[in-house]
Amino acid sequence: MKTIHSLSLGLICSLTIACSDTGIGRSAERKAIEVMGAMAQKRMAEGGHGGFHSTPIAVKKINERVWQVQGTANTQAIQTDEGVVLFDTGLIIQAGEQRKQLAPKLEGPVTHIILSHSHADHVGGWKLWREPETITVAHREFAEEQRYLTELADYQHRRNWVMFTWLPKERPKNKLMDFRGIEADITVGEQDYHFEQGGVRFEVLSTPGAEGADNVSLWLPDDKILFTGDTLGPNFPQFPNIFTARGEKIRKPVEYLHSLDKLIALQPEILVPSHRDPIVGRETIVSGLQTIRDAVDYVHQAVVDGMNEGKTVYELMASVSLPPELQLTEEHGKVSWAVRSIWEYYATWFHFDSPTELYHVPVRSLYSDIAEMAGSDALLAKAEQYLNDGQPLRALHLTEMVRAQQSDHRNALQIAKQALQQLREEARSGSMNTYEYDILSMYIEQTEKQLEGL
Repeated sequence: MKTIHSLSLGLICSLTIACSDTGIGRSAERKAIEVMGAMAQKRMAEGGHGGFHSTPIAVKKINERVWQVQGTANTQAIQTDEGVVLFDTGLIIQAGEQRKQLAPKLEGPVTHIILSHSHADHVGGWKLWREPETITVAHREFAEEQRYLTELADYQHRRNWVMFTWLPKERPKNKLMDFRGIEADITVGEQDYHFEQGGVRFEVLSTPGAEGADNVSLWLPDDKILFTGDTLGPNFPQFPNIFTARGEKIRKPVEYLHSLDKLIALQPEILVPSHRDPIVGRETIVSGLQTIRDAVDYVHQAVVDGMNEGKTVYELMASVSLPPELQLTEEHGKVSWAVRSIWEYYATWFHFDSPTELYHVPVRSLYSDIAEMAGSDALLAKAEQYLNDGQPLRALHLTEMVRAQQSDHRNALQIAKQALQQLREEARSGSMNTYEYDILSMYIEQTEKQLEGL
């Protein structure tokens, strides 16, 4: 099957390249992407790391002029008398099917595509929906965010594969499925962008902070509908992903507070994120926005106060938590990780703990020496004691010292597995942060494979 898929993809690419950019060529390109996307989803569902699980692709009507097609990420369409305005375009492997289902509901040209930010699951279908006269609108930081994500694509894919288990292990490098290289015609920054079309008013708002420096939201003042992309994340309300374990730039907390203030002032009656279902009800929406804002402000201030008091970043990671009235799900963003991100955003990675922080020799490079001097048996006896005392992190550190000297040490691997399982159970019963859970699951799986090979 793999050979047949490769041949099919190669044939599709050859045909598409031969078609040029004529109307026939664009039609062939769209068809090719639809076919390739369907193939990619099928392969991912059949195998890969953990299989492919996503929201089913389906169209829903939000009001008389607003449509949404859902999937792993959603695409929204606003119908006007003069054409269609799109907000986000989904993941490239789903965008073909999303367009196939949504397009028949719409009339007229696609006049504008508004991209909430540069992440793959929001810009993937841009080339499928864009027409010769389509105006692309994005944040002024979109180009820079797209640049660094593109340049680090291989690095990013290796990390993403751990958490987004439906991805293929090797990054696909087929040019037809490349969703980068987008250039905005209009950019939003210090000034928001307002326009009117077919009697409908549109306000594209700069709302950076939670998912990157290039977030925009779309406000329809006449409908009281707010489209947020990932400005608020995939869950509402949630503690934001100021830090992402995927490995991206730290998001600015105070900038995000300003974005939230802007959204609260709108008093929206319908909130349409680019993941999952819309939220309806002004009181519910505003209350949720206010809680997010106050929670971020609380954590930010606790970190600043702690730094001024001379507390270490690790003390603050262990001690800062949300008060009961500000409790939010940490499924996507985690408070302790935000604490460290805020610390290092202000004070960099040099914590003044030791001059060794400034140099290229990490303490891990001495683990083997420590194991040799202390003895593996003594280190593992202490690790077991920590494990029994409910301190799996300390146990894990000690097993890593032993494994630095002997990577296949059975007892060290067994204790490490138990420590990782304890940490995962703490994550499951505590914050239930999906990134943390998936990373720990990956390390457990790796440790089990090592034990099976002994």
